[in-house]
Amino acid sequence: MSCIQTIADYGLRSIGIGERLLPRSDFTMCQQFTLIGSGMIWNLYFGILALLAGFFLATTLAVAKNSDRAIFRKPAEWFIFLFRGSPLFIQFFLAYEAFAMLPRAGFPILGITVATDWITRAWAGALIVLFFNTSAYAAEIFYGALRSVPKGDMEAADAYGMTGWTKFRRVTWPTMLRLGWPSYTNEAIFLFHATTLVFFSGFPAFRQEGDALYYAKYFADKTFNPFIPYPIAAFYFILLTLCVIAVFGVINRRLNRHLPQESRERFRFRPQIIR
Repeated sequence: MSCIQTIADYGLRSIGIGERLLPRSDFTMCQQFTLIGSGMIWNLYFGILALLAGFFLATTLAVAKNSDRAIFRKPAEWFIFLFRGSPLFIQFFLAYEAFAMLPRAGFPILGITVATDWITRAWAGALIVLFFNTSAYAAEIFYGALRSVPKGDMEAADAYGMTGWTKFRRVTWPTMLRLGWPSYTNEAIFLFHATTLVFFSGFPAFRQEGDALYYAKYFADKTFNPFIPYPIAAFYFILLTLCVIAVFGVINRRLNRHLPQESRERFRFRPQIIR
């Protein structure tokens, strides 16, 4: 089988398109690169959707935590503390067990039965956990940036007569993003790396349609040689990290476009060794 045929057969296998059966023997480098790359589709799915949705929840939580009213501040503080204080791996297991306890028949609401079995699937349940987890971490980043907004900027906004939503949209929020964006970039990179934990969590891989680490472990178990499939998976994630840095670097330059060239802080990648 040629490499082009292998890519045609297994390139989209992780989403149910192509060959149903995995190769059993005589594994080639092309098969390993193709199937592990196919699994990256799920890692991208989890990371991109959790990041996009989590950005808005994180902004809301940061504003709520900065509020003077305890009715807004306390729930935000406890949410952030809960998801930052507990390991993501345990969150996956607890969420799966909680979702599995829901009645299989669904909930009757106004005469309509709402199905609940879909939430135990990885595409939904694991995504919810990642969404809440990254929202909590990003909220703390944005909260610190919100507290660091220069007082002079706020006074200038007051002098122009800006109040309420206009002041937040035109001064507070852009400044908060500009200050917190480098740290938020690291959080985005960590989130994509954390998607590999979905394979080890309680959420099952349906019809062997797993993520990149799922296929890497499959080849490692079959060949008894982990030094080929796992470096391939690491290679894909390094490429993904470079793409994230490039995209977030463009956004960072956009956020700082109003500053003089010599005053702009150079964007640097600072990997989180310990989170």
